[in-house]
Amino acid sequence: MRVCLLASGSRGNATLIESDGCHLLIDAGLSAREIDRRLREIGLSADDLDALLVTHEHHDHVSGIGPLARRHKIPVYIVPETAAAISRLGSIADIRYITAGQRFTHAGLEISSFSTTHDAVDPIGFTIDSREGRIGYATDLGLSTRLVVDRLEGSRILVLESNHDEQMLLDGPYPWHLKQRIQGRHGHLSNRSAAELLQRLAWDGLEAVFLAHLSEENNHPELAQQEIARMFATCPGCTPQIFLGQQASISHSFCARGPESGSEESTDVC
Repeated sequence: MRVCLLASGSRGNATLIESDGCHLLIDAGLSAREIDRRLREIGLSADDLDALLVTHEHHDHVSGIGPLARRHKIPVYIVPETAAAISRLGSIADIRYITAGQRFTHAGLEISSFSTTHDAVDPIGFTIDSREGRIGYATDLGLSTRLVVDRLEGSRILVLESNHDEQMLLDGPYPWHLKQRIQGRHGHLSNRSAAELLQRLAWDGLEAVFLAHLSEENNHPELAQQEIARMFATCPGCTPQIFLGQQASISHSFCARGPESGSEESTDVC
């Protein structure tokens, strides 16, 4: 089991999920060439991708989907309304339409989608379950609903949004209407809101948390990490490693394997 944020931020998002030998990409907000280049930094290539999962239609999540899928013959799982809202998506030979709340299987992985609150036509998050455990993914959500908590509970690895520091946003250069959008119920989670969500998801089996979609204008990595670390300090028995997504480069990878894979359980930064 491996997770790596290939890119994370307002200018492009893509996350590599590997479990039971299957390689998934969640979102493709970079060019196909750049995604392939970043995959090669962790010993893979775009030809190794088994499927692409799409959360919503915003440009920083979908700009590379069409070229990547066509060039490397990758099946794409996407909500029909999301596909219709993407300009210049083009023809994709293997497009598999899903709905929010649907469960489906790909290459032995049990994948579930769930609705999130964001200003998109039908945004979703994902959980990926395998013999190695659960990976939960939820970014671009203005509100952590009971549904989000229910779906992400029991995750061994979590990828969650920690977009902005509330005071930096209020004091920053953005126009007021954009500040309202970001901090609204269909905007983005602040560091504080991300910590509150993680407090509800904390358990002794949570091993890694990736903080994603950090704003370059309204956040500092240190602020996000400190907020989350303070929260986990109040949760005895839950001491996951914390990883920060970046825009310009890939994150550290977190690797985990368990007894089901034929070896003693271990985790590592890889």
